Amino acid sequence: MKKTISLILALVLLLAFTLTGCGAKATTDTAAPAEAPKTEPLKVGFIYVGSAKDGGYSQAHDEGRLYLEEQLGDKVETMFKESVPESSEAEKVINDMIDQGATVIFATSFGHMDFVEKASKAHPDVKFYHCSGFKSGPNFNNYFGAMEQARYLAGIVAGLKTETNKLGYVAAFEIPEVVRGINAFTLGAQSVNKDITVKVNWTHTWYDPAKEKEAAKALLDAGCDVLAQHQDSTATQQAAEEKGVWAIGYDLDTRESAPKAYLTAPLWHWGKYYAAEVQKIIDGNWQQVNYYGDMKDGMIDLAPLTENAPEGAQAAIDKAAAAIVDGSLNVFAGPIKDQSGAVKVTEGSAMTFEEMMSVDWFVQGVEGKIK
Repeated sequence: MKKTISLILALVLLLAFTLTGCGAKATTDTAAPAEAPKTEPLKVGFIYVGSAKDGGYSQAHDEGRLYLEEQLGDKVETMFKESVPESSEAEKVINDMIDQGATVIFATSFGHMDFVEKASKAHPDVKFYHCSGFKSGPNFNNYFGAMEQARYLAGIVAGLKTETNKLGYVAAFEIPEVVRGINAFTLGAQSVNKDITVKVNWTHTWYDPAKEKEAAKALLDAGCDVLAQHQDSTATQQAAEEKGVWAIGYDLDTRESAPKAYLTAPLWHWGKYYAAEVQKIIDGNWQQVNYYGDMKDGMIDLAPLTENAPEGAQAAIDKAAAAIVDGSLNVFAGPIKDQSGAVKVTEGSAMTFEEMMSVDWFVQGVEGKIK
């Protein structure tokens, strides 16, 4: 009997030991750490009025988009639509992007403005940005820059280069953005050559190489020997090269498009703004703030001069650029007269921001009409 009881006790002790050991093993095992939930990238849409490879304005914005991707990596996913008309089609494109998950929209042409405004009211949870216009809202920022600064510098180059004292300007639309660029270019040229006149030819299109080239040829036939442009293609520069004269580009450094004619170009650097604004959204720090960048903060620049540039041009633009950046040179400081000779900006004063944004008159020396 004792032997049986001893055997039972041994079995009980063995069972207890086994259970205790299993329990100890269970308590010392650690589960594999759970993977942190993967954050979905922020989807950002871009709308262009022209081709992303137009050699000008839309391509400059697309380079900004690529810079955004480079800087923020897998935090963002971008999409873009080219050649979006300045019509209700823009609103349809915006809605399509939102349906694809976009929560940030950048529209880049003046005529997209009203459709961006409408979409921003219909989609209050989406952040909207519109370039070059003047409207904004609770979830809707306006952004642009002081291109008049680089236009003034380009005018200096043109004023030193011309032999006929007649400059030509192929221009898109009679809106303040374009008008103030023409005025700044003229004032820059006149700062080094008081006899300068600037003849304007309107195309009423942002991007139509054939129409732009036709307008450029008309200016060349009128005796202009340096052409500037507010257009999105390089057609004006190519027309100048074919004529054996000179050209100033816009948006991008396009010296390869017309190497014998190209002097320089006013440039945009959109990428830093895009990256900074999208990062704010990711960080939860977004604010409704309209933006007007300038040469000081790097939004605006002048492309390096080519060997076609006139002697003394580099020193002249270096001096003017330094003065613009330190604030001692305001390109729209008085006295400034309009085409009729009437004083529009008195000596000792300068155009206000509001006056620049609504300017509807040409400075003295411009040959052209604003409808």
